[in-house]
Amino acid sequence: MKKLILLICLTAGLFVANSHGQEKKVAVVSFYTVKQIGLTDFGSAAAIAAVTKLGNDPNFNMAPLLQNFHKQFFEDYSKSFPFQLLPEKEVITNEAYKNFVPAGDGGKGLFKDDVNLPIEGYKVILPLSGNKNEESLIKIFNQADGIMKVYIDFNLVKIGLGGMGVVKVEAFANIVLFNKKGDKVFSARESAKSKNVSPLVGGVPVLTPEKILPMCESALTELMADLQKGLPKLIKKADSKL
Repeated sequence: MKKLILLICLTAGLFVANSHGQEKKVAVVSFYTVKQIGLTDFGSAAAIAAVTKLGNDPNFNMAPLLQNFHKQFFEDYSKSFPFQLLPEKEVITNEAYKNFVPAGDGGKGLFKDDVNLPIEGYKVILPLSGNKNEESLIKIFNQADGIMKVYIDFNLVKIGLGGMGVVKVEAFANIVLFNKKGDKVFSARESAKSKNVSPLVGGVPVLTPEKILPMCESALTELMADLQKGLPKLIKKADSKL
């Protein structure tokens, strides 16, 4: 009888502990992609002009890629997190959030941000120095134990020497978690490269939507497969700091 009572008490204790962990909630306050491809391996004026032109080309539509990543993040990755995410509707329909203007915001009209593309309803919270934006958002979502920012960006990687060779696209997933005190408790920047390549012509990559968009998609597909395996383990370490 004593053993049975002890077993019940231990089971109840584990249940309470697990329930306490599940009670932790996080608000995802930013979800976007950077449309302009990075040029870490290229510094020429021609390359910079080409990538700027690409980012402004309406045929270079990164929305489907972002939406695919967003879907997998909430439907798959989030199930393995050691905390719950606040429902998206609860976040993006919050009046204080809707009225919030982040520091570094591109504004509207002539000053509209054309470099970053958010999921509809989300704010673009740029990775600026200082935590002014994050501190404000933590106050808005004071019912949560923390806030999370998620964004993806892409970079051209040169393979070859001089003006010869090819380029691949490298996709990056950036996930940053802040606790209720405003402290950064988790920051991940995971990456993967595309399987397909684009040629260099005179040392400058061929930057057309037809060439680069499939490479972005390939890199992101590889990245999402890697995240499916590794992200839950990485982010689990942050739970105790929330």
